[in-house]
Amino acid sequence: MKTLIKNVELIETPAYELTNICIEDEKILTVGEVPQDFVPDKTIDGNGKLATAGMVNTHGHVSMTLLRSYADDMALMDWLNNMIWPIEAKMKAKDIYWGAMLGITEMLKGGTTCFADMYDFMEDVAKACCQLGIRANLCRGLVGLGPDSLVQKRLSDNNALADNWQGAENGLIRVTYGPHAPYTCTKEYLLQIKEEASKRNCELQMHLCETKFEVESCKQEHGMTPIEWVDSLGLLDLGMISAHSVHLSDHDLEIMATKKARVAHNPQSNLKLASGIAPVEKMLAKGIIVGLGTDGASSNNNLDMLEETRAAAMLHKATTFDPLVVPAKKAWEMATVDGAKVLGFENLGLLEAGQIADIVLWDMHKPYWYPRHNKLSQMVYAANSNDADTVLVAGKVVLEAGKLTNFDEELIYFETERCAKALTKS
Repeated sequence: MKTLIKNVELIETPAYELTNICIEDEKILTVGEVPQDFVPDKTIDGNGKLATAGMVNTHGHVSMTLLRSYADDMALMDWLNNMIWPIEAKMKAKDIYWGAMLGITEMLKGGTTCFADMYDFMEDVAKACCQLGIRANLCRGLVGLGPDSLVQKRLSDNNALADNWQGAENGLIRVTYGPHAPYTCTKEYLLQIKEEASKRNCELQMHLCETKFEVESCKQEHGMTPIEWVDSLGLLDLGMISAHSVHLSDHDLEIMATKKARVAHNPQSNLKLASGIAPVEKMLAKGIIVGLGTDGASSNNNLDMLEETRAAAMLHKATTFDPLVVPAKKAWEMATVDGAKVLGFENLGLLEAGQIADIVLWDMHKPYWYPRHNKLSQMVYAANSNDADTVLVAGKVVLEAGKLTNFDEELIYFETERCAKALTKS
């Protein structure tokens, strides 16, 4: 399949300067002049549009869309123990599937083409990903609490996910293991997870150093910070996506840099749950790769990666009193190419020959796109996720004129409402 995007603007070029993007199968063939022998099967008119790489959401729980605005303005542990975990215990596979369909629709319509997810019934999430055509890094949330039979079933679920879905859909799906957090996993369980992940050459996703409570309780129980503790167990040696990473010591940062742990920074979720502000400036100074994430829609409450990009660009300026600490360019890299690196996807996140064609065309015929002094700055500081007009994942058009190309959106809305009402019915 050959696709031509013609007469489109790029984020780094002068305003109104047009170019072309040639795509063959899942990869970008050229950016610029169209080769004479390139005969497209499909041509997309990019006039008035800005082409960028798709954004990458490095941390979330996509089926939490069913719990959007269900439990707000609460502290994390109160929120988890008294509101979220009890209703999650009621969720069945169909709930997870339709919640994922809703969340993926929201992300695609907002210019996100790749995401990470940690939850239950993950094979149903994988099916939703393939149905709507989004790229994902998936893991089963592994909580070491409850009856041993349930604890072991969770690990078996992650094993099955890895065995059945690793590399599925021509690499669209990547599988990791998801130990939930230091306060929900025993040492013995973490070592079991490590063994199973090692057998399958899988990396890990884990909530680490999200709250002061987590750090202090880990110190009391193990005499180490969460980063020090998981490192002592050898978990960082497998490759770690460290979600949140808010409360880090200098020693933690040294360990993360040495072991090449990557960070999923969730600025808005951390603000809403009053967890704190991650020391992103210190991470970047250490060479730690930082991507951006929304977290679940119950703690954010949307999956809007442009909002996260803007928050990351602005938040750290205020905390460091340094307007240069996360400039627009770096914030955009965190949302795209750096996010792809966090999730372990190669050749992704840039509009260059040889890169995977995960591409978004943004409609610039909006008042805040004029005048166009600096399109990169406008993308980060002014644009709206609703500007996403056309989305391609692996060279396939999955969103056209703001609408899904391969599924009925109204059916998704209907089914998610039905699931949510049944879950919250007393």
